[in-house]
Amino acid sequence: MNIQKFNHHSKLPRLLSNPIGTAVVRAPGVCGELAQGMINDHNFLITCPIDFFSRVEVTIYKSGSDIIAPPNCRKSSLAVDATLQDLGYTDVSAVLKVYNPIPRGKGMGSSSADVTASIAATALSLGCNLSPRAIANIAVSIEPSDGIMFPGIALFDHKQGVISEELGNPPPMEIVALDFGGTVDTVQFNQVDRSHIWKSIQGETDKALELIREGIHKGIPALIGEGATISSLASQSLLENIHLTDVLDFAGTVGAVGVCLGHSGTIIGILLDARQKKGKSVFNQARKTFCKASEIYHFRILGGGIRT
Repeated sequence: MNIQKFNHHSKLPRLLSNPIGTAVVRAPGVCGELAQGMINDHNFLITCPIDFFSRVEVTIYKSGSDIIAPPNCRKSSLAVDATLQDLGYTDVSAVLKVYNPIPRGKGMGSSSADVTASIAATALSLGCNLSPRAIANIAVSIEPSDGIMFPGIALFDHKQGVISEELGNPPPMEIVALDFGGTVDTVQFNQVDRSHIWKSIQGETDKALELIREGIHKGIPALIGEGATISSLASQSLLENIHLTDVLDFAGTVGAVGVCLGHSGTIIGILLDARQKKGKSVFNQARKTFCKASEIYHFRILGGGIRT
């Protein structure tokens, strides 16, 4: 299909008629990952969905064969195109609108949220309700993807989508997230084969996975935080975050259950048991302690999956 660009504040470049349907979908971003590693030669990550969303609207028309999208939405346009092809629609046009406040290049799943929401919205506008597995298959055909299309917390092969597992819903947890600047191109990062490094730290990532599984199953944030911290420290051999030690020290002083980070990004999250109701206090303390941070956020962890 031909991809045309338009500005949200301008008229569409051509007159479209005979709309088939419209759908609006939200998909959550992430605060890095709770863990990342390898299982039987397959890459995996454990999602850390947060209350920070991309919102996508797709309208399908009978006329033409174009995808009309805003500038800088190439991945979302490809997602719409791939979904139409997957569903067997080759003689329709689509108008795509994207609102996404999630920063890019930080390890917060901005692109994954866009792509996931675009796939789901395209299908729903045609009356099709795709399963999380079907959405995931299309998403990884476009680029490496977080598993945020799955409900709850998910283990997912972000590169090939070969393995996936729904681990369950998270217990009440908050995150104070810190961004100290810079960006990481996730696509380029994932193009490099780092399997030998992952295998060298597999003991740590296996332990992290075991703790997080148990923490979700039993509803114990401390176990999830312990596993996430182990994974964060182990991943320093792949992509060093020079601020991790300082954030870990701070997390210890405020009674956090652990830390997580973008294993291929810049974001660091301080994990808190939400039942202790100290997220706002820790957020304010972090603003004073890390005054040179580019951004500081206060999120809650939630289950993944699309919202309509």
